[in-house]
Amino acid sequence: MNNHERLLGILEEGSSDYVSGEEISRRLSVSRTAVWKQINKLRELGYNIDASSRRGYRLISQPDRLEASKLADMLNTQSFGQRIVVLDSTVSTQQDAMRLAEEGAPEGTLVLAEEQTAGRGRLGRKWYSPRGKGIWMSIVLRPAQPLAFTPQLTLLTGVAVCRAIRRLTGVEAGIKWPNDLLIHGRKVSGILLESATEDQRVRYCIAGIGIDVNLNVEDYPEELSHVGTSLKIEAGLEVDRTALIAAVLEEMELLSKLYAEQGFQPIAMLWEALSVTMNRSVRAHTGQGIAVEGTAVGLDPSGALVIETNQGERIQVISGDIQL
Repeated sequence: MNNHERLLGILEEGSSDYVSGEEISRRLSVSRTAVWKQINKLRELGYNIDASSRRGYRLISQPDRLEASKLADMLNTQSFGQRIVVLDSTVSTQQDAMRLAEEGAPEGTLVLAEEQTAGRGRLGRKWYSPRGKGIWMSIVLRPAQPLAFTPQLTLLTGVAVCRAIRRLTGVEAGIKWPNDLLIHGRKVSGILLESATEDQRVRYCIAGIGIDVNLNVEDYPEELSHVGTSLKIEAGLEVDRTALIAAVLEEMELLSKLYAEQGFQPIAMLWEALSVTMNRSVRAHTGQGIAVEGTAVGLDPSGALVIETNQGERIQVISGDIQL
């Protein structure tokens, strides 16, 4: 047990009482300065510790920590989340999940991190992933289908996350094609699907999911302060991250079974019902640098967004960004 853990144990023993710096110093056999540094380290990890020059230190609250055992107890799934890896900090859960998939990890294997130091979004963008405030996770998928159908899995994942958020929090999140979840026009979640292929078949896919759960307004950097939001901001209360992860995994398993049995059509119907893109005037910037303007009228069987231009032409947008 390191000194951080021992210090935390001493503060927990004190319950609601203050523990003097002198006593902590004696029990840890370190200087008072070293105690102060360790207190600050715990604060950086999300522990709320009050300090009084006369009385010492008191533990007010502990961070909401992700624990594999706690999540496993909440789960009601057969495969999704049956293997769980929880990391304190990582570069990207996508990289960790890919490594596990290459090693043969089964479908539904889940990688969670309290913090990502270089989280990734679509088109090489960075994803802001502060410690203990959100859900930063990646799920191993092993679909038996051609590569051309993988965009459908992005939409399936969006439906699963949107349904889980609505069910658990009551907040009416909506899906913006292809992979963003919005609340009142602000982004609360993003999805990144990456595939490994061989002979035009999918070996595995990694569904990366980022959800801003308990961020406060002041947690956002300036460049995101006007475009991002969190479930806590929108719902007005803290959300249990573990319960939300369990809800996402349950929805993913349910929809994956539906997809395997009935194909993409029922998923597309659910997506359209939850979408904030449908029947709206949109401007699409495609991956080829082409701008398309018109009304979003539906999904085609591949998962591409169908836009009807003012001239009545219907154009399929396979990849790109959408402005509402």
